[in-house]
Amino acid sequence: MKKIIYILAVSLSIAVLSSCEKEVLSDRSVITVEEMEQTELDKWLTVNFLNPYNIDFVYRFSMNESDMNYYTIPPRYELAVKMAHLVKYLCIDTYDEVAGIEFTRSYFPKMFFLIGEWEYRNNGTFILGTAEGGKKILLSGINYLDEYGKDAEGLNFYYIKTIHHEFTHILNQTRSYPQEFAQVNGNGYVADSWSEPPYNTEYLKNGFFTAYSQENDAEDFAELMSEYVTHTQEYWDSEIAKAGDGKQYINRKLDIVRSYMLDTWGIDMDVLRATILRRQNDVTSGKIDLQDLTIR
Repeated sequence: MKKIIYILAVSLSIAVLSSCEKEVLSDRSVITVEEMEQTELDKWLTVNFLNPYNIDFVYRFSMNESDMNYYTIPPRYELAVKMAHLVKYLCIDTYDEVAGIEFTRSYFPKMFFLIGEWEYRNNGTFILGTAEGGKKILLSGINYLDEYGKDAEGLNFYYIKTIHHEFTHILNQTRSYPQEFAQVNGNGYVADSWSEPPYNTEYLKNGFFTAYSQENDAEDFAELMSEYVTHTQEYWDSEIAKAGDGKQYINRKLDIVRSYMLDTWGIDMDVLRATILRRQNDVTSGKIDLQDLTIR
């Protein structure tokens, strides 16, 4: 067997040498890179995302960034423009104002990837967004922005709250929250069953602010944080009033979230909430032009 291998190796070497003697390589590469024409949005993103924060805002279809388990399409250009403004004004600028630009530069995700359609799951739910490794946030359903983002509640539920939720995951991945949080509800988490009866209706009484909070303690933490800072105190109080005995668990967990954000990141959640709500009102009142791509 050793002889056969040796002979084959020699034969291959001869063939390679022979081939090398005859073949003349071209100096032109067979690999071509398509140059993408810069749009006005690309230029605006360079000035407002890439240069100051090193954040890549991807709105064209990218197979490498897409999850092939779902049917995905790129967002419409004009809606990608709107979403870029919303992410900048309601999220990036908010954290700049509350925690400082160095905080935003250090911890905000380095990529936003937009897709036009929702990512539908086989249990009747769909994915609004995901955070990957503290570096990337996926935002889905952008082609429905005009339909579902007409008012503050729709804008928050489908898009902006998702960003604050996913950013909370990134902060948690960087510095963990106290284990005490997971113990407040004990074995009350139900994984994927949160979308099914009775969990999808009884969550407040069970000590969870949203149905999705019941997935696990990490989602519970991110839901509490993002729901609190994107809603008024009146809304929060009205929901807590429905919780009955469950409000003691929600309030205890909220105290832990507050302490974590203040002690770990120096962020007062009430200041963050006031800033978000003020900026949100600027958007819904038409004060902010979401189509302006003027370079300043």
